[in-house]
Amino acid sequence: MTNTASTTNQLQAFRSAIHKIKSYEEALGLLYWDLRTGAPRKGMDTRSESIGMLSGEMFKLSTSPELGEWLNVLEEPAAFHQLSEIDQRLVTETRKSYDRSVNIPPKLYQEYVVAAAQSETKWEEAKGQNDFESFRPYLEQVISYTNQFIDLWGAKATRYDTLLDQYEPGMTVSQLDAVFGGLRDQLVPLSAAIAASPHQPETSFLDQRFDIAAQQSFSLYMLEQMGYDFEAGRLDQSAHPFATGLNRGDVRITTRYLENDVTSALFGTIHEGGHALYEQNIMPELTNTTLCTGTSMGIHESQSRFWENVIGRSRPFWERYYGELQQRFPGQLNVTVDEFYRGNNIVKPSLIRIEADELTYNLHIIIRYEIEKLIFNGGVKAADLPALWNDKYKEYLGITPPTDAEGVLQDVHWSGGAFGYFPSYSLGNMYAAQFADTMEKELSGMWSLVGKGELHPIKEWLSERIYQYGKLRTPAELVMNVTGKPLDPRYLVQYLTRKYTDIYKL
Repeated sequence: MTNTASTTNQLQAFRSAIHKIKSYEEALGLLYWDLRTGAPRKGMDTRSESIGMLSGEMFKLSTSPELGEWLNVLEEPAAFHQLSEIDQRLVTETRKSYDRSVNIPPKLYQEYVVAAAQSETKWEEAKGQNDFESFRPYLEQVISYTNQFIDLWGAKATRYDTLLDQYEPGMTVSQLDAVFGGLRDQLVPLSAAIAASPHQPETSFLDQRFDIAAQQSFSLYMLEQMGYDFEAGRLDQSAHPFATGLNRGDVRITTRYLENDVTSALFGTIHEGGHALYEQNIMPELTNTTLCTGTSMGIHESQSRFWENVIGRSRPFWERYYGELQQRFPGQLNVTVDEFYRGNNIVKPSLIRIEADELTYNLHIIIRYEIEKLIFNGGVKAADLPALWNDKYKEYLGITPPTDAEGVLQDVHWSGGAFGYFPSYSLGNMYAAQFADTMEKELSGMWSLVGKGELHPIKEWLSERIYQYGKLRTPAELVMNVTGKPLDPRYLVQYLTRKYTDIYKL
């Protein structure tokens, strides 16, 4: 048997194992989606156990000795250089995941998955009842498991660095402290100038009841306009909007409709639609591999934030679509398009992250980032979180949540163990601004296209430059290839300064 034939056989076996792991992921993704979108309450505990069982089996596959042996063979220089670019990257990414996961006992991992699924269910109930105490034991358990994992993985420079790397490979506390510190220092003066401006937008026209069915109709329409493929996805409702990519041909999203807010569901839908466009437009060659997903959560968030804010909250966007929104709510939106645009871009400290303006949104993220650091680097306990949360909101935004439902219970992330995820949102804002700067230079008449409702060329530009590569490029490689520069938060500051100088006539 030749070396080439041997490498081919090993690669086929390796690929088959990865395909099997992806099949388990798809099945689990569907179970999670059902759990969050209307599964009967009495079946949730048993469903959580089923999720844990399947997750345990998938985990065993992803840490099997056979997978380790195939990696050893394919990593040999003579074999590795025979591989395609896709297979080389697949081997590299699988090795990183394997080395992390092989240190976790399968039984412990299965216990954690069950606990996290139960915790998410309890969070949804506790949030609805404004009852942190009923949720606290579940959160304590999830934090405990996460700390055990950090010990088994081996802490990096700090314990929290270990978690960050899962969502934004290569990102560190040291880097984020500098980036977030600089961002805060530049945005605070801008926020102060906005607050002092005599040209405050009017928002009273938004204080009405808006028909849910009409909101849903417009949300579906906007997804069509963005290029979301409904033959490869669907829109449902959940307590917290999310997107789940089962495969390239099945990328589902959810939103949340509020009767007293005509834009919350709309912007939430556009946001999740941005995630979905990424997953739906990955190159077919990556199907059934672990590369068939976004390269990092920061890059993923850049696409949701780009569509939601850079496009969806822009003046040209509403010059095109405001009339159609008015038609769905006859006699309710009796203001000009400029007044509507300015009213939906007001800068004002708020309690709820997903409803925050573009500028103060980053402070919401910094608060969560600092609390997560305190949990894992400082040993802060779950029981301390409501008071700590409220203190930081008072310090950073000058407001105090009146209830835990509007405070520490507002996000689903911690209930499911997604510690280290939140910084991805602000990183996404930075990536989005930098990508938008390049798009404006390369896509002729970009804003004219938006003003005419011609969003397809924008989706195609993103597909060609970002989406198609999935996880084939690292975040740093992708940003450099698209923009010619490494990540630079100054693009976000410039974007926000230009936008709000216009809105507030600074």
